[in-house]
Amino acid sequence: MDWQGRKVLVTGGGGFIASHLTERLLGLGARVRVSVHGDEQYRPGFLATARARWPEGLEVRGGNIRDAAFVRGCVGGMDTVFHLAAITSVAYSYTHPEETMATNVMGTLNVCEAARESVVRRMIYTSSAGVYGDAEGGAPIAETHPVRGCNPYTAGKLGGDFVAETYYRSYDVPVATVRLFNAYGPRMGRYLIMPTIIQQALNNPVIKLGDLTPTRNFTYVEDIVTGFVRMAEVDAAVGEVVHFGSPTTVSMGDLARKIFAIMGKDIRIETDASRLRPGKSEIRQVIADCSKARILLKWEPRIALEEGLARTIEWIAAGGYEKKDEG
Repeated sequence: MDWQGRKVLVTGGGGFIASHLTERLLGLGARVRVSVHGDEQYRPGFLATARARWPEGLEVRGGNIRDAAFVRGCVGGMDTVFHLAAITSVAYSYTHPEETMATNVMGTLNVCEAARESVVRRMIYTSSAGVYGDAEGGAPIAETHPVRGCNPYTAGKLGGDFVAETYYRSYDVPVATVRLFNAYGPRMGRYLIMPTIIQQALNNPVIKLGDLTPTRNFTYVEDIVTGFVRMAEVDAAVGEVVHFGSPTTVSMGDLARKIFAIMGKDIRIETDASRLRPGKSEIRQVIADCSKARILLKWEPRIALEEGLARTIEWIAAGGYEKKDEG
């Protein structure tokens, strides 16, 4: 598909994945409008690179996706909508459940309704593998796996999932849903597990972490962005839920040790009780089955975990978060 001159909206455009996606779309020739949380004086942050390289192709609008009028204004005239705006921190959701639900559910409702009114060509909604909880029987999780609410974040994501599905089934809005399995890379949230390990290890011989036994699939952001673009290009993806994940599963303890090895550091880990999640809401094991993405989209991850970790460590060590804050 030719993206040249195509009008695209990326909600949450100043965030981790969305800023990378914005750069990819601009590089393909699209004219990209991004919504960011805040006012029109939003500092460039992670969008600084895109604004410098493609000043004519990028438009930034500040507001809140819980504001239906703001969302309608953003979606109007768009060909394609990538909906990534959300509260994404599980830890934050525990202490701010109402805000999490309102943003992730009602925000998604506003985007879907605006997409319906504007008759967009395609809407890509962003979900999370967290909606599955633990893999049943330890088996890889396919898109047909049962879902469950494990914490306020996953409950909010499930609500958004059902809104997106309802608009596809009830109003024929051309929605395709991406379920992400732990995206990582430069610009990822600084308080997530991987940056938490890296930032502590840069300056301390002892770091504090929570439970080291849960396992996750980590997928590099460059691969995730490729999947998003393919979801918007492949007509057969409409109405479907598709996983983007890595075939490599790693425990939190082994992840930390891989990071220490790449950094060339001898680090000791201590358990911090304040970082432990409530037992009934902790997701112990996540194993991705991404065969549907491989067949439907001809997509599979290409960046190995060790290579992605090295890139992420380099970005954090170079002051990536500080440069974002200064921007």
